[in-house]
Amino acid sequence: MARIKLGLVGLLALSSAVSMVNAHEGHHHEEEQANFNLPGDAHYGASDIEVADFKPTTIKAPFLEQFSQNWSDRWTASEATKETSAEGEVFSYVGQWKVEEPTVYPGLKGDLGLVAKTPAAHHAISASLPQVVDNKDKTLVVQYEVKAQQGLECGGAYMKLLTDSPEGIKFKEFSNDTPYTIMFGPDKCGGTNKVHFIFRHKNPITGAYEEKHLQSAPMAKVNSLTNLYTLIVKPDQTFEIKINGEQVSSGSLLENFQPPVNPPKEIDDPKDSKPADWVEVAKIADPKAKKPADWDEDAPARIVDEKATKPADWLEDEQAEVSDPEAVKPEDWDDEEDGDWIAPSVPNPKCEKNGCGKWVRPMISNPAYKGKWSAPMIDNPAYKGVWAPRKIPNPSFFEDKHPSNFDKIGAVGFEIWTMQKDILFDNIYIGHSEKDAEALAAETWEIKHATETKLEEKANPRPKEPEALSFKKDPIKFVTHHLQDFIELVREDPMNAIHHRPMVAAVIAAVVGVSLGLALIVVGLMTAGPSTSKAARGKAKKTDEVTADDGDESRASEEAEDDKAEDKELPLRKRHTALEDDDE
Repeated sequence: MARIKLGLVGLLALSSAVSMVNAHEGHHHEEEQANFNLPGDAHYGASDIEVADFKPTTIKAPFLEQFSQNWSDRWTASEATKETSAEGEVFSYVGQWKVEEPTVYPGLKGDLGLVAKTPAAHHAISASLPQVVDNKDKTLVVQYEVKAQQGLECGGAYMKLLTDSPEGIKFKEFSNDTPYTIMFGPDKCGGTNKVHFIFRHKNPITGAYEEKHLQSAPMAKVNSLTNLYTLIVKPDQTFEIKINGEQVSSGSLLENFQPPVNPPKEIDDPKDSKPADWVEVAKIADPKAKKPADWDEDAPARIVDEKATKPADWLEDEQAEVSDPEAVKPEDWDDEEDGDWIAPSVPNPKCEKNGCGKWVRPMISNPAYKGKWSAPMIDNPAYKGVWAPRKIPNPSFFEDKHPSNFDKIGAVGFEIWTMQKDILFDNIYIGHSEKDAEALAAETWEIKHATETKLEEKANPRPKEPEALSFKKDPIKFVTHHLQDFIELVREDPMNAIHHRPMVAAVIAAVVGVSLGLALIVVGLMTAGPSTSKAARGKAKKTDEVTADDGDESRASEEAEDDKAEDKELPLRKRHTALEDDDE
């Protein structure tokens, strides 16, 4: 037993040593983690990752903006105002705009973008297109980059293609009321996370405009990298949305928008009304049905069971509850102030196996019970169905088979509200060539996104997977690692530890078994003399006659049997009360 105890003590000591070693390694790992670069750190720019230089594109398009030179000559910040009841007239769009390089994961050297700089503010800025875009019978491609450097918890990053106007677009008055042709891009706040695609459609009969919203809009990418958003609308009325070059949504302008582009051909007649004699009740009670003569509505639902008899062991003279015989009056009880002390009541122990008190017959369900009679339901012969107004031709009906022929686009703008600052926009393409948009993405987004991904991985490295341990290379570390893993599992669930680490459990069992076996051998050797003597006397005995030795051994045997019997069936001790003692 001493060897077993020493073995267990050694096992616990080894476990503690393993924990100390791992704690030291974990602390060292935390120190290494603290040295990793994070976005916004002062030493963030110091990196061994090669960052390519920005090169302006040579691709031509109706509108292509890279914010490389003289951007302020092309873009105008809004000065729109609004009235507030508390402060009077104030600027609504106070968010500041700057053109600068990104500060988080810069993917190209010298690559400038338009940045919304003010948190928790309205921003609005717009630029005129060099030439008005008329999309009649053409493919429209809208593409731009969004980089939410501080994340995007609540805010918009969508772009508006402003509708051309004979009066001209008033850029300094650009606001949410400025007419637009298409609104496209990401928007996230709370539970809302979508990529908007909304187009305004003109009713050819009334001349009124109505917004058409894409159903089941895809989710936006929310991270600190540059994400590319592409919208393609074709003259066959199909559309496609891509994020980072991958399709995330597609469909038809005529089928996937609400409200639909074209109104229904027929509508309910507003002058029609339901006739007074119109019957919409499908079922009625059978007027010919009569209550059966033997139907007793007054019969109770439950009756006394007349066949029931009182159990033989029922104690009618006993009470269900009695005073607790073990209750003791509190020492601080004052009879004059608190009144006479009364012991609390407890269930009568004599009633545990049988009932007490006055016996009454139980209630049972009444087989004659039928309840209130009602006539069965039948089809209503006067039923005419659910009334609906008649249909008439829709006086506002029209059919636009080519909603992709949008209103002409004269400008582009960002009109957003955001809680986060430093949202960067870049490489805006508006044109008719999918190939040119893809070529621009290859020149810009693909290069910077690959570099940004490397920078992000360097700033937030994944934990390195430990090298595979082998007994030959490092037997002590191998054993220590598996033993520690087993001990941790044992602390949570011993059976689960044995199930998942059977080899470790088997080795430990073998070690304990060997130690136990050695201990038993030593004990056997130490007690070998007396045992051999008794065995010899037992073998030498040839008769059943009682001897002096038999007397001692028989008594010991009887005592052992009695002990076993007591261990096997322990009598249930019941608490006796004063009342029980009196009965006895």
